[in-house]
Amino acid sequence: MKYAIVIEKAPSNYAAYAPDLPGCVATADTREEVIRLMREGIPLHIKGLLEEGEAVPQSQATVVELDIPLAAVA
Repeated sequence: MKYAIVIEKAPSNYAAYAPDLPGCVATADTREEVIRLMREGIPLHIKGLLEEGEAVPQSQATVVELDIPLAAVA
């Protein structure tokens, strides 16, 4: 299974979440560390859902980066 994660840079750390898995989040000092934590956390999150008898959400989120020229803002 593949799940999209969103990584956000905060003033003193990085935070990440999986849009398809509400509540599956991580924070870390580096981007690499937050990715590692999400890679470890997603299976644990899914295991918890299964143990609670809940359905595992299918991946629906996609990530698209948009290149917006500064001239479009003015």
